[in-house]
Amino acid sequence: MGFLAPLYLALAAAAAVPLLLHLMRRRSGTRVEFPAVRYLQRAEQEHSRHLRLRNLLLMLLRVAAVLLIALAAARPVGRMAGAGHPPTALAVVLDNSLSTGQVVGGRPVLDELKQVAGELLDRASAADRLWLVTADGRVETGSAAALKAAVQAVRPYGGAGRLPDALARAAGLVEGGGLPARQIALLTDGQATSWAGRIALPRVSVVVYAPTGTPAANRAVAGAEARPARWTPRGGVVVRVRAPDSAAYRIALGGRTLARGRVAPGEEELVQAAPSGEGWTAGTVEVDPDELRADDARHFAVWLGRPVPVTVDASAGAFAAPAIATLVQSGRAVAGGQVTVAGADGAARLPALLLAPTDPVRAGAANRNLERLGVPWRFGAVRRGRAAVRGERVDGASASLRYELQAQPGAAADTLATAGGDPWMVAGDGYVLVASPLVPTATDLPVRAGFVPLLGDLLSQRLSSEPGGVLVAAPGQRVRVPAWVTGVEGAGALRPGADGSLTAPAQPGVYFLIRGTARAGALVVNPEPDESVLERLSPSQLRERLGASDVRVATAAPRFVASAFDAAGGRALATPLLAGALLLLVAESLVTRRGQGRA
Repeated sequence: MGFLAPLYLALAAAAAVPLLLHLMRRRSGTRVEFPAVRYLQRAEQEHSRHLRLRNLLLMLLRVAAVLLIALAAARPVGRMAGAGHPPTALAVVLDNSLSTGQVVGGRPVLDELKQVAGELLDRASAADRLWLVTADGRVETGSAAALKAAVQAVRPYGGAGRLPDALARAAGLVEGGGLPARQIALLTDGQATSWAGRIALPRVSVVVYAPTGTPAANRAVAGAEARPARWTPRGGVVVRVRAPDSAAYRIALGGRTLARGRVAPGEEELVQAAPSGEGWTAGTVEVDPDELRADDARHFAVWLGRPVPVTVDASAGAFAAPAIATLVQSGRAVAGGQVTVAGADGAARLPALLLAPTDPVRAGAANRNLERLGVPWRFGAVRRGRAAVRGERVDGASASLRYELQAQPGAAADTLATAGGDPWMVAGDGYVLVASPLVPTATDLPVRAGFVPLLGDLLSQRLSSEPGGVLVAAPGQRVRVPAWVTGVEGAGALRPGADGSLTAPAQPGVYFLIRGTARAGALVVNPEPDESVLERLSPSQLRERLGASDVRVATAAPRFVASAFDAAGGRALATPLLAGALLLLVAESLVTRRGQGRA
């Protein structure tokens, strides 16, 4: 039994009033010895036993009536034996995040959750409204039999999912279900990293099934990244693991073993390689399998090819030529005429890295040249004053002289960096345009350690004959893709939306970005690293995370199934209690009248 207004239970203290009156009545009056009343005293003694019993009965009836009224005011709800449960809006929230794929006691945790969910649905009646909501965002409705089949079809998700969003959606469904009894039944492994904060569910009750048991020590690949993303042909793979002690790893590229080794937990190891082949290739870093297989491998992607031929025009300034020479020395570029690094007023052809003119007087000539090259941007007003530059590989840099970049009608480009909130570096088909000249008087980027790697990435990923880069996402994450992407290999009919973004596939892997009919980049999908941390919340901690009107946490399946409909399915007991109080008052009145009639 529960109470919707438990403060009214304080009214039960009024039950002491009849008891006090009864005790005071026994002690009231003064004893007087008077011969004329001796007859009455003898009569009273003859009927004293009857009177005591009547008074005691009256006191009990009055106390019981007051108690029933106090209980009714507290609005109790509960289940009555043999009454079943009233029609209930029930949402079963099933946690199918990656961590539920861990094997405990010989079977995956998710299999246990699915079994208990099926037992719960067996108790549903035809009058209930039922939904199944999973951590990966799926929602299904139907009969108990249909949802039971849907539960058995659930598979572990490739990442953490969004359990708080699933609970919020379930709350909305049951609140709009049109039934007064509203219940959420949550089945979860209680992984601590899934519960970053408290989830407010004020108008529903929640019953939670969280199995007990200590998860085994988990070994996982925490990091796998190709550096740089384009190998010409040499490069490296960064490996990180999460494990109780050092772990053996294997690096595979294109299905073939590239390297093997051991790495200590928390350390980062860079493995150099120079494989054969050309084009975009998928790779993995793997560790020996354990109880959670889904995080024993992590994916990466790399482009294999020849260095980019590049030439530097004198209009690029004094800092561009030494940076390109460093790239040539490291093998990431070669001297040649495929790509030009030049001032926007001096470039003769595309593809080119185009830099703003050092002298504002040259802005007009630069704009005329941009028009001739077919670049849909123009230099506007000069802006002076230090502004922070924000973007990949340029965070921390600043610009003290920059031009306003003005997009022309029909311009389609990616903004790679901003300064003061305005576009500062934009990229399109065959060009990258920078709003500042690459000199220290205009921007401190040329004297920063990331300048040379940035140039290398711009040349290979944006200006080579095979442009493109690597995008990284978690399963189900929304990702913005370059404007030239026309499809995603390995993801079925997945296409960018009107806003230039798409939802990453649910399963980890490498999905190649398609430009026309060729691979031009990669989308690498890996689970969130925290999903490998398997520590669980205690029942009390789970209860604190759920801000519902009533929360019950069960660690045993029978208790969970038995109580699943109780909180929301309980019947109101106020009316029966008030009826009982009325009957007691009627009985009290009859006893009182009968006593007066005898008197």
